[in-house]
Amino acid sequence: MEQIVTGEAVVLDLPCARFPARILSRIIDMAVELVLIAVITILVGIADAGNSLDSATVAALILAGFVLVIVGYPVAFETLSRGRTLGKLALGLRVVADDGGPERFRHALVRGLAGAVECWALFGVPALITSILSAKGKRLGDIFAGTFVLRERAPRPASTAYLGVPAGGIAGPAAAPYWGPGPGAALTPIDPALRPWAASLDLSALPDPLATSAASYLSRYWQLNSAPRDALGQQLAADVAARVSPPPPPGLAPAAYLHTVLAERRNRALARLMPWSSTP
Repeated sequence: MEQIVTGEAVVLDLPCARFPARILSRIIDMAVELVLIAVITILVGIADAGNSLDSATVAALILAGFVLVIVGYPVAFETLSRGRTLGKLALGLRVVADDGGPERFRHALVRGLAGAVECWALFGVPALITSILSAKGKRLGDIFAGTFVLRERAPRPASTAYLGVPAGGIAGPAAAPYWGPGPGAALTPIDPALRPWAASLDLSALPDPLATSAASYLSRYWQLNSAPRDALGQQLAADVAARVSPPPPPGLAPAAYLHTVLAERRNRALARLMPWSSTP
């Protein structure tokens, strides 16, 4: 998992794709590209047989087709599908910007041009070395473009902890169920009964330091003695409620309230950066 900090100081954990998955994806894409190059070569050969093209024209057409496929294929697919080629689609991968946002044309173009050199001209050696050394598994094209590849599909772990809250939730009066994202999850699930209220929250006045304090409290929940833990939770919930509207439903435990507010805040930040994410 890789931590990405948004402009609103919301920390998002995005699962980076490692080298084995990326190389399998690249092999699929290269196979598609080779088929396309073969088709172009055959078409040029047919045109040459029918119109008696000179050798220079034939060579120019084949070279143009080669460049169009090697550079144009990944650029077109990643731009139109927001970071996926056929190989990445098959392996459940997607290219995103370093801030977690969607890949743009400029990112795809830089990656495509760099890929033509490092993956074709240099047989993938630079991509192998940089992917192994990079914390995010980046190849040179990712470094130049400011992107990385994440896994959209991955098995969820048995634990459902989020912000340090164990699976099964926090025991307490009217405590809501707690869930958290696994490595392949996009958004943090919220108790279905609380979703309409969470969706209506106005979080614009919630300051980052207070949100950080609430997250720290939840992460240390079971490490605190019950009396000071409950007092601190009530104080934090009151501070958050004074800046967030509408107020929480009656009987909602402070820890459950803080979790839901932070989960909604994180989900909104993630939705802005990753518009393909689905609502839980």
